[in-house]
Amino acid sequence: MRLLTKAFKWLATCLGIFLFILIVFCIYVWSVSDIEPPKLGDSPASALHTTHVAGGLYTINENWIRQNRHGLYEMYVAGAPYERGIINGKLSQSLIVEQEIAFTEQIRQMIPSESYLKFLKYFVGFLNRDLPDHVTDEYKAEIYGVSRAAADSFNWIGNNYARILNYHAAHDIGHALQNMMLVGCTSFGAWGDKTDNGSMLIGRNFDFWVGDRFAHNKIVSFNKPDKGYRFMSVTWGGFTGVVSGMNEKGLTVTINAARSDIPFGAATPVSLVAREVLQYASNITEAIEIAKRRKMFVSESFLVGSAADHKAVVIEKTPKELAVYDPLGDNIQCTNHYQSDKLKVQELNMEQMDKSASVYRYQRLQQLMAANYPLTPEKMAGILRDRRGLNNANIGNGNEKAINQLIAHHSIIFQPDSLRAWISTEPWQLGSYVCYDLRKVFALNGLAQDIDVADTVRNIPADSFITTSEYRQFLDFRANKLALLQGKPVDTAQTVHSNPYYYDAYRIAGDYCREHRWYKPAISYYRQALALEVATKDEREAITRKLKDCENQLKR
Repeated sequence: MRLLTKAFKWLATCLGIFLFILIVFCIYVWSVSDIEPPKLGDSPASALHTTHVAGGLYTINENWIRQNRHGLYEMYVAGAPYERGIINGKLSQSLIVEQEIAFTEQIRQMIPSESYLKFLKYFVGFLNRDLPDHVTDEYKAEIYGVSRAAADSFNWIGNNYARILNYHAAHDIGHALQNMMLVGCTSFGAWGDKTDNGSMLIGRNFDFWVGDRFAHNKIVSFNKPDKGYRFMSVTWGGFTGVVSGMNEKGLTVTINAARSDIPFGAATPVSLVAREVLQYASNITEAIEIAKRRKMFVSESFLVGSAADHKAVVIEKTPKELAVYDPLGDNIQCTNHYQSDKLKVQELNMEQMDKSASVYRYQRLQQLMAANYPLTPEKMAGILRDRRGLNNANIGNGNEKAINQLIAHHSIIFQPDSLRAWISTEPWQLGSYVCYDLRKVFALNGLAQDIDVADTVRNIPADSFITTSEYRQFLDFRANKLALLQGKPVDTAQTVHSNPYYYDAYRIAGDYCREHRWYKPAISYYRQALALEVATKDEREAITRKLKDCENQLKR
């Protein structure tokens, strides 16, 4: 009895210590989950007001924002970090608020549990507790300036500054924590004999999807910082990082996610590393040096094109290592796996190559490039819009193995030698590609009239696919896919009829039948899915498990 009493006392003491540690940890997590803004004095920019000039044009001194006829917002901002952040916020305030509404609505759809959302808030806060230590003072000041335009109604997530700063790391956290290929992008380039007139051409699809509403308001941002080079990038409200951009020296940067370990602490967000490269590098050597200086907590590929070097390379970076893939030729491809001798043998990369759609998409990209040499901007657009599989196989519309997965936030084509860029318009990369000449835009001394700033005579026309019945059927398929995600009724017959070569149409129909315990049709749908080109090994294994479960349910 005495021994049992001692055991209970020992267990109670251990439990008490555990609870004490847990409470202390929770208090610590709560205390670090809200990041305090930098202590900056007030700026004269705070007193500035936007002026509505005409139509969709609004200005603040030489700074301006407008929406063009294709739906793209165009914004020009100049000045010191805090000043340009404030001006950016004032010009794009409605877009910042709309973007945050779109982002949080999608998160709530993905995670409907309020308690889990609160947990996630504190977990991300804890994960990013040291984030300010890995962001330069310049970018913290700029982000703080932008955050002053954010809406207070989202304070349940964190204060305005903490939220906007953390959003810059959302890409990193998303694909590192779940290794979700939310950013399964494709990029490529060619120069010399592989292009018309030998000019450099670089293209990319930014296949990042956080709901349709999030991708609706794209900003073509032109920046004239007080230090570094002038540059343009494709962005959205409140985001000062770079995922696709080119500077006045003809240096381009695009990012592609690679497979990562789960992070346990903050580092510099990928988008801010790309931003620093774009703002301060004029050639590949300088870009590499900047990338070396920054610690990241996820793995990423940066395809960097340089007019000065007249070539492109891929800077491959993990939290611990950096390598450079140089094709030593006149063309380059990049999907979501490493290619350098140093990193291609990395265990996570080998797993990525084996299980994901990256290698298949890479091989399809090589086929398309070889079939279209010498490349022109129009041919680049054709490759970026391609929906087929290897050897032109029909693998269904929306397949991750295709170059065009019909989820792109944006698609872009650069011509660094001439400082031109073509940016896609909705839907996805199927609308017109609008051309911008950086020399002409940066030569503007403000904008006194609501006029086109794009080089519209060079626009690339919309893809004829959007006029077809096949496209309308894809929209039907997509509506049913979103309905399944939202727990709404799904028309299974329409789903498979609208996208008959796509395995995921049958997976969706199977999942809906399985949820309703209609096991016989679910089995039929799953078997048809497995007979088609499944994007990844993990997806094939998941469908196989569900098929076996349905078969077992029928045997009971």
